[in-house]
Amino acid sequence: AVLIIACPCAMGLAVPVSILVGTGRAAELGVLFRRGDALQALAGVKTVGFDKTGTLTEGRPQVAAVHGPDWVLPMAAAVERGSEHPLAAAVLAAATDVPEATGFKARPGYGAEAIVQGARIEVGAARMFAAIPPALEAKAVEAAAQGQSLLYVARDGTVEGLIVASDQPKPGAAEAVAGLAALGVEVAMISGDTPAAAGTVASGLGISRVHAGILPEGKLDIVRGMGGAFVGDGINDAPALAAAEVGIAMGTGTDVAIEAGEVVLMRGDPRAVVSAVKVSRAVMRNIRQNLIWAFGYNVALVPVAAGVLVPFGGPQVSPMLGAGAMALSSVFVLLNALRLKGVRG
Repeated sequence: AVLIIACPCAMGLAVPVSILVGTGRAAELGVLFRRGDALQALAGVKTVGFDKTGTLTEGRPQVAAVHGPDWVLPMAAAVERGSEHPLAAAVLAAATDVPEATGFKARPGYGAEAIVQGARIEVGAARMFAAIPPALEAKAVEAAAQGQSLLYVARDGTVEGLIVASDQPKPGAAEAVAGLAALGVEVAMISGDTPAAAGTVASGLGISRVHAGILPEGKLDIVRGMGGAFVGDGINDAPALAAAEVGIAMGTGTDVAIEAGEVVLMRGDPRAVVSAVKVSRAVMRNIRQNLIWAFGYNVALVPVAAGVLVPFGGPQVSPMLGAGAMALSSVFVLLNALRLKGVRG
C-alpha cells in the first residue's frame, strides 16, 4: 500500500500537463510559445515595451505630403526600392516613373542612400543630416505634432525635400494598453521616430512612458535596463527581442524578428500580448495548485498506508484502496489542468 500510494504519478504530471494544456489554449488565442521558460518568465513581467511602427500601428503608412522639388518622390522611391522598412513601401506606392538606383546602402536607425541618375540621394531621419533648411523644419514640426513620420531627402549632401507619411494605430492597440494596465503591467513605447510623432501616438493610446528618437543600439540598452518583455516586428527590433527577458514578435513582422522572439503573436494583434500574460499567469498558478495537491497527497497518505493510525484505532489502507487513491490523485491533476481551456484572452 505504501509503495502504491507513494507512486509519483501526480507529481510527474503536475507540470507538463499544465504546460501542454496552457500552450494549447494560448495557440487558440493566437499566441505561440516557442520556449517553455518564456511561459514562466512572462508570468512575472511588470513592464512591457512596444515598438511603434508595425506593432502598435498598422505598419502600412501612406504618403500624406511631399515638400520640395518634383524629383524628390521618384528619386527617394528609387533608393527605397532596396529597403524593407514600412516607410519605404509607402514611398514606393506613392511614386511613379521611378528611376533605377545603384550602390544601395542601408544605415540602420538612420536611413538609406544610393546613386540615382548620377547623384547621391540620401533618404532618412533628421539625425542622418548635418543641416536641414528652416522651411522644411517648420513643415516637419507641424507634421510631427499630428503623429506623422518624416523622411528627409538629400541630393549630394544637401537636404532639399521632405516626405510626410501617416500610419494609423491598430484597432486593438489602446485596448491592449488598457488590458495590460489592468493586469498591473506598465507599458512603454520605444521608437526611432521623432519625439513629437511618437508622443502623439502614445498619448492617444494611453502610454505615458515614451522613449523616442532611439537608434537600434539604444533600443537594446533601454530594453536591457527596463527588464520585462519587449514587443517588436522589424529587423531593427531583433537585437532587443533577443536581449529582453521575454521577446514577443509580431507574426506579421519580418522573419528575423520572428526568429529572435520567444513568443510569437500569430495574428499580429497587440491585444494578444494581454492574452499571453493571462495564460502564462494562469499556467503558473495551475502548476502550483497541482504540485501542492500532489505533494500534500503523498505527505498525508503515505504515513496512513504505513499504519500510523492503526494503534489509535485508525484505518489500515489496503493496496486496492491505495491504487484507487493514487489514480484519483492523477485524475485530479489532469482535471485541474484542463481548467486552463477556459482561460479567456
